[in-house]
Amino acid sequence: MAEASRARQESVLVVEDDPTLRLGLTKTLRSAGYQVETAKTGREGLDRARNEAFDLVLLDVMLPEMNGFEVCESLRDADDDLPILMLTAKGEEEDKVRGLKLGADDYVTKPFGVSELLARVDAALRRRRKRESATKVVEVGGATIDFDSFRVVRDGASIEMTALEMKLLRFFLDNEARLLTRQRIIDAVWGTDYFGTDRTVDNFVNRLRAKLEEDPRTPRLFVTVRGGGYRFLRSAEAAANRKPPP
Repeated sequence: MAEASRARQESVLVVEDDPTLRLGLTKTLRSAGYQVETAKTGREGLDRARNEAFDLVLLDVMLPEMNGFEVCESLRDADDDLPILMLTAKGEEEDKVRGLKLGADDYVTKPFGVSELLARVDAALRRRRKRESATKVVEVGGATIDFDSFRVVRDGASIEMTALEMKLLRFFLDNEARLLTRQRIIDAVWGTDYFGTDRTVDNFVNRLRAKLEEDPRTPRLFVTVRGGGYRFLRSAEAAANRKPPP
C-alpha cells in the first residue's frame, strides 16, 4: 500500500524477540509505507502500546517476560479498538483460537509470505479506518464538533477552526488518554517529511486550548506531560478524576 493512499502515515508496533524476524518485519512494513516501532519482550511491548499511539500491534505468541496472550489480553482490556494481529507457529491451532478469544483481530501463521502479511495488516487497519470515519460528530469539553462540515459549536456560538486544527483534534480524539510525544504528533498530523519543531506543536495545542478549554490557563483536556508531550482527555470531568496508569 502506498503511503499516499492514506490520510496520514499509520504506525505499527512489532513485538517480536527474534532479531532476524523483527528486522524483516520492520523492513517489510516500512517499505509498504507504515511507521514502525519495535519491542523485544512482552513487557516492553505492553508498556509501549499503553503509553504511545499505535494504529496496530503485530504480536508474537512466544515472548520473554510476558507471552503474547498475556499482552493481548491486557491491551484489549485497556483499548477495545486497537487492532492486534498475532504471529503463531504453523499448525498451532490452539494458539490461534486462544488469541482470537482474548481479543486478537487476526493472526498470521509462520512462515508467511509478504503479500499475506500486508493484506492482513491492511484489512485490520481498514476496519479501524471505517470505525473512525463513522464518528463524524463528537462532544469535547462541552463543544460539539462536526468533522464533516468543520463546524464547532459551544454554548450556541460557532467557533472557527482551520483544517489543520481539525486534523490535530481528530488525532487527539483517536488516541485519547495516550501519551503523545511532539514528534509523534508532527509525524501523524504534518507528515514525516515536515521539519517542524516542538514549538510548532505547542502553538497549535494552545490554539485548541483557547477554543475548547473552559480555562486555557489551566488546561484539563489537552494536558502537558512534563518531558513527554501531551495527553488528551475528552471531558474535563474525566481529566479531573483520571488516575495515572499503573
